[in-house]
Amino acid sequence: MPTTIKQVEDMENGNVILRVAGSMEFEDAVLLEKIALEMRSELDKNLTIDLADLNFLDSESAPILKRIQHEHGFTIQGLEIFLQTVVNETEKRKD
Repeated sequence: MPTTIKQVEDMENGNVILRVAGSMEFEDAVLLEKIALEMRSELDKNLTIDLADLNFLDSESAPILKRIQHEHGFTIQGLEIFLQTVVNETEKRKD
């Protein structure tokens, strides 16, 4: 299943939400990072990345998501427990 990214305006909080669905491989994660950085620069708004509809995440994508969250300061929400475990385990192996 390909990755889809949909932009949604959260008028209540003044945020932009990027809803990611499908599967995410390394190239998709790198593209998501690039899109998020460009959008934040252009819109000058807070950006949230919603991964609730993601059904596959490869191990090479997890460090990119951590970088998006920790180095770039984006909020990531919607990680199911098994996806969070994959991200955490990948981060541990990297250290």
